[in-house]
Amino acid sequence: MKILIYGTGGVGGYFGGKLANAGNKVSFIARGKHLEILQKKGLTVKSYLGDFALFPVKASDKLSDLETPDLVLLCVKSWQLEAAAQNLSDFISSKTVLLPLQNGADNYDKLARVLPENQILAGLCKIISFVESPGVISHPSIIPQIVFGEINNRQTERVLQIQELFLQAGIECIIPENIQLEIWRKFLFICTISGIGALTRMPIGVNRSNVGIRDIMMQTAFEIMNVAHKKNIPLGDSDLKSIFQAIDAQTPETTASMQRDIMNGKPSELDNFNGYIISEGNRLGVQTPVNTFIYRCLKPMETLARRGIKK
Repeated sequence: MKILIYGTGGVGGYFGGKLANAGNKVSFIARGKHLEILQKKGLTVKSYLGDFALFPVKASDKLSDLETPDLVLLCVKSWQLEAAAQNLSDFISSKTVLLPLQNGADNYDKLARVLPENQILAGLCKIISFVESPGVISHPSIIPQIVFGEINNRQTERVLQIQELFLQAGIECIIPENIQLEIWRKFLFICTISGIGALTRMPIGVNRSNVGIRDIMMQTAFEIMNVAHKKNIPLGDSDLKSIFQAIDAQTPETTASMQRDIMNGKPSELDNFNGYIISEGNRLGVQTPVNTFIYRCLKPMETLARRGIKK
C-alpha cells in the first residue's frame, strides 16, 4: 500500500515514521527547513517507546513529485484541511482512501465538501508529539492511538485492511461502534481546555485548580454537549466526568496546541473549536454564551496572526 502523509508535524511525522519503519511505501508532504532536513538527512523519531531513524525519506512540498497514494493520512491543522482537500482533488485516484486525524468535530464534513464522500473515513488520534527540530519528531509520553471508521460505522473490508496495516506497524488502533461519538468525546476535551488556556495563558495545572476558571471550563463543556445533543451525538454525564478526570490527570505544565499557537502569534484552530460551537449553536438554536465570550476575546489575536496567510 502506498501511503501519503499530508502534513509532517508531530502527528504525521510519528505515524508516518512508524508506517515507513515497518516497511511500507510512505511519502511525506512537508515544507521549509523541516523538508530540507528530511530530504538530506531523513526522519528521526525520538520516542519514550524507542527511538528510530529513517533514511532516505521521500518528501516534497509538491504533490506532483510523489506517487498517487492508496491511503492519505491528513495530519495538517483543521483550519488547513479544506485547502489540503483542494490540493488533493486532482491528485488522488478514485480508489484513494483519505483519513483525517486532526482535532475538530467537522473534519469529515470539510473533506466531503471537496472530495467524494465514498473515499473518506472519519478518524482521530491520541498522541503527544511535536517537531523538536527540523527532521526530528519528539514523542515524550502516552501510547499513541488511532481511532477511525466509516462515517456510517460499517466494518468494511477497507477499514479492516487499514486496521491491519496499523497493527503491523505497531500502531494501536480502534474501530469503535460509533466513530462520531468518539470524535465528539475528544472534541469535548480539547475545546474545553484550549480557549480558556489561550485566554489565561496559563498551563492546565493553574487553570484546573482555580475554582472560577474550572467553573468556566465546566460551562464551556455543557454548551458543547448541548450542541452535540442537538446533532444527535449521545454525549452523556459519564463523558463529562471522563474529560475532567483527563484534565486532572494531565501534568501541571501541559498546554493545548491551540493555546500555544495563539500565544506564539500563529494561526490557530479557534474558528474550528469555540467558533464552530458558536456557529452550530446559532444554526441549531442552542445558547453558547461562554464559548462566545472566549471566542470574541481571542478573535483579534487570531485575525492579526492570519494577516497575509492564504487559507
